[in-house]
Amino acid sequence: MSTRNVTEIPRRGIASINPYNGEVLREFTADSDQAIEAKLGLAVTTFGTYRKSSFAQRAAWLGRAAEILEAEKNTFAEMMTREMGKTLRSAVQEVEKCATGCRYYAENGERFLKEEPATSGANKSFIRFQPLGPVLAVMPWNFPFWQVFRFAAPALMAGNVGLLKHASNVPQCALAIENVFRGAGFPQGAFQALLIGSDKVTGILEDKRVAAVTLTGSVGAGSKVAAAAGKALKKSVLELGGSDPFIVMPSADLDKASNTAVDARIVNNGQSCIAAKRFIVHEKIADEFEKRFVNKMASLKVGNPMDPQTHVGPLATAEGVSDLEKQVNKSVQMGARVLLGGKRLHQPGNFFAPTVLTDIPEGSPARVEEMFGPVASFFRVRDMAHAVEIANETDFGLGSSVWTNDEQEREMFINEIDAGMVFINGMVASDSRIPFGGVRHSGYGRELSHYGIREFVNIKTVAIYESKPATGSDVE
Repeated sequence: MSTRNVTEIPRRGIASINPYNGEVLREFTADSDQAIEAKLGLAVTTFGTYRKSSFAQRAAWLGRAAEILEAEKNTFAEMMTREMGKTLRSAVQEVEKCATGCRYYAENGERFLKEEPATSGANKSFIRFQPLGPVLAVMPWNFPFWQVFRFAAPALMAGNVGLLKHASNVPQCALAIENVFRGAGFPQGAFQALLIGSDKVTGILEDKRVAAVTLTGSVGAGSKVAAAAGKALKKSVLELGGSDPFIVMPSADLDKASNTAVDARIVNNGQSCIAAKRFIVHEKIADEFEKRFVNKMASLKVGNPMDPQTHVGPLATAEGVSDLEKQVNKSVQMGARVLLGGKRLHQPGNFFAPTVLTDIPEGSPARVEEMFGPVASFFRVRDMAHAVEIANETDFGLGSSVWTNDEQEREMFINEIDAGMVFINGMVASDSRIPFGGVRHSGYGRELSHYGIREFVNIKTVAIYESKPATGSDVE
């Protein structure tokens, strides 16, 4: 296999490159305009019949998709690890989670979209949920299977069809997911992968055959897609970045909190929107928490993601390492102090050392930006109000984790933190059974639960007025 650098890949090509060693695993030719046109046409044609399929039939196909995922989980996990660097252990768990998500919507989708009675001035009123059509999904590389399935399972169960524009560095995952749905029995065209660059997204979204769009990615990408969707008057759902606070108060179980804090920071090699990034600790316990946290971060094994003993693998791209390095260096130049790490590892692969920063000044990247890698920002606070002030200091509002056994503190944090999710004494995680999403620059709309499946349906109001039969006096 070739080991050419990514910069040598032809401009119109799409490549799968191992971030652990830079090896080019496979190259693909991007879809031509003709190929894109054919896929859009097939999506519309398929939707015309697929939307009339029964919930029972869709549930059976989703159940079969879950079986395929479980049967081939090791193969899919190795593919993910080689394409974007997550540890093999976490990749296996990701595939298993996708299977669980498929079964969740197979078992509950019909109930979530069951016709609802309503009250109005009409004789009879009800609400019917109907699919919108082809939905474009612009998905990221960090959870290359789960991000797609958590959109696709509810969308397909609702009767929509999907068009996937996956991140260009995980093309094998994109095609594998398409094959899972095809192998499960879904009609050809119900779910298609588009091997395209981001420059094609706006044009596809403007096409009248595309009904809606969902994007998980950066604030910049979300802003562009939202603008295009707004111009075309199409529904959009955005799940963007996060700089999640992890707040620890004196009443917390310090052992559990410090152990979970490390897991919450290094999940997916630190490349998760809902990874804890800013650790906000009450001054009464800050010294002890800092000691435990830094020691645990220092003990992490960094290396080959295929090795089951590895805790932190490489970042997905060389650009990711450079961006993180710039953020850390600028924060330090502005006055932040390095407690651990603070630099890239000079070895083959896209590695950055597990890092802890403290004394972080206002306006610095480590304080207000999303740090997409194993870098933790540590803050000491005086009280609850100070903790909330720091927590709400960024433009993001995705998740938050609060550690306290005081009921009044819990209520205050739940009410005052600006976030789409607040987890008490637990690590923020996505779960098919509860809604997922954020506020402010973390996006809008919700994925998962019954809220997720209703994002891409026409919530149709029906009001029926019964007319009286004509009588003799009514006839001329």
